[in-house]
Amino acid sequence: MNDEITKTSPTGIEVSKMPGVRRAFGPVEGRCPAADQAAFRDVRGNRKFLGVLALLVCVLPAFAATPAELSIRKAEEEIARRPDHYPYYNALAMAYARRARETSDVRFYARAEETLQKSFALSPDNYEGMKVRTWLLLGRHEFAQAREIAVRLNRQTPDDVTVYGYLADANAELGNYREAVDAVQWMLNLRPGNVPGLTRAAYLRELHGDLEGAIELMQEAYDSTPYQELEDRAWLITQIAHLHLAAGRIDEAERFANGALGIFPDYHYALGTLGQVRMAQGRYAEAVTVFQKRYDAAPHAENLFALAESLQAAGRDAEAQRAFAEFERKALAESNQADNANHELVAYYIDYANRPDQARRIAERELARRHDAFTLDAYAWALHAAGDDRRAAEQIARALSFGLRDAKVLEHERIIRRSAGERAAR
Repeated sequence: MNDEITKTSPTGIEVSKMPGVRRAFGPVEGRCPAADQAAFRDVRGNRKFLGVLALLVCVLPAFAATPAELSIRKAEEEIARRPDHYPYYNALAMAYARRARETSDVRFYARAEETLQKSFALSPDNYEGMKVRTWLLLGRHEFAQAREIAVRLNRQTPDDVTVYGYLADANAELGNYREAVDAVQWMLNLRPGNVPGLTRAAYLRELHGDLEGAIELMQEAYDSTPYQELEDRAWLITQIAHLHLAAGRIDEAERFANGALGIFPDYHYALGTLGQVRMAQGRYAEAVTVFQKRYDAAPHAENLFALAESLQAAGRDAEAQRAFAEFERKALAESNQADNANHELVAYYIDYANRPDQARRIAERELARRHDAFTLDAYAWALHAAGDDRRAAEQIARALSFGLRDAKVLEHERIIRRSAGERAAR
């Protein structure tokens, strides 16, 4: 195995994330405005990566459709020619799922599922269709069910790299990190350097505290991604921005987030990261603008929570209270669903509403579904708010046992341990 791809994590595990708008031509003559921002440095300390990125932004053609829209159009044309050919329905369903990621519009998942049923009507439970179903389940956060199907598919075809990716995704979200590592290692053993393997390996490195290694792999994945896959490239650069922010390099995070928006304008993932950057910079009014833009594009409860927090930080208390109230309503409405905002709901009840008992109930509900590091952190924070610092310390230790370096989780640990120590000294 290439040492650039695998690395021993702090837990002793060899680890290597989960699961591509229109751009006008830049100026024909003179300097490109994006090139003025080319003084970006990649992880090796040179200006090559984002300097080249800035120049590419200048010469992007005016695409009439996104990659997912093009795939949808192609699959629809193929179905029109051969409506009895089930693989075309699989392709259309997957294109709808990809469009869901581009737009954060969950209605595309419903369209994908409807299309997939047409595939199964022609060929019941066909292998490629079941792979698409697994991807849809992951997109809807039905991680346990996705894992169940992926295990069956893996037994059926044990050398399918994509299925190993689904196993990695499901296990990572459920908190089965060793199983996720094993699945990613198989991806890279079977096809060294494949982009889905590299991105998942990067995510696991992040979870194990190796932020620099995660950035290295995300950049390697970016370098291997086709130029025309705009959303894929924007997603990768957004992940790099997130990792720089996690490492405390706010200026680098800002540059990469803006780079992603240069490739895919108004990209909701990049707007989320840029909003976090503005909060870290103390530029709260600008954070409100960015988070509002994201929420307008992707009106999900968790996005509304970030907007409410930025309004509060900006001193717009009345607007913040209205946003928090609407967030609570939306989050409670989906709290029993797999795709929910329960982590944010716990934070709201503790940090803003002073309702620790409700926070604990929500955290326990989510813990019954999954035991990943962030769910363990939410549960620990709820236990602390309820006055149970002994158990809170146990749970926060579990959350950090993989090596996670998330700033908010580390802050929770510091507060919990200090409170537990004070209680013990009484």
